[in-house]
Amino acid sequence: MKLIEPITSGATKATSKQMEFVTVTVAGQLLGLPISRVHDVFVVSEMTTVPLAPGEIAGLLNLRGRVVTAVSLRRRLGLGDSTGGERRMAVGLENHGEAYGLLVDEVGEVLKLDSDEMQPNPVHMDRGWVGLSQGVHQLHDKLLIVLDVDAVLAFGAEREAA
Repeated sequence: MKLIEPITSGATKATSKQMEFVTVTVAGQLLGLPISRVHDVFVVSEMTTVPLAPGEIAGLLNLRGRVVTAVSLRRRLGLGDSTGGERRMAVGLENHGEAYGLLVDEVGEVLKLDSDEMQPNPVHMDRGWVGLSQGVHQLHDKLLIVLDVDAVLAFGAEREAA
């Protein structure tokens, strides 16, 4: 991954706080994961399915001898599975001591953005996506949706509360 900075219209404020995001793409939508939560990025080779697991759980992976739960970000966002046979990418995350591999269509670059420029979720955004995101950044040609990693990985707690 290489670090890129977006073009800004004015001088950077001295008091602004920069945040870094690993960008991923799912179903053509650009999403950002806080770099502080990302442990690694890897290509998924073999995955073992888990019978009776929630739909978002794609299976289990062996990552350097560690069992990692593979979570389909497409399913988590309410999208259908990918139809192509392209290689599957995953972003390694940890949450409450458990290792997860977030399955994505594509891993992009690292963006350094001004935290003061993050905007609230648009009013017309899908309600399911609103609960999984912290806000958005308007880039020159795209909208970057910043994911809330804790919310994305809290699907088990949602089911228990229901």
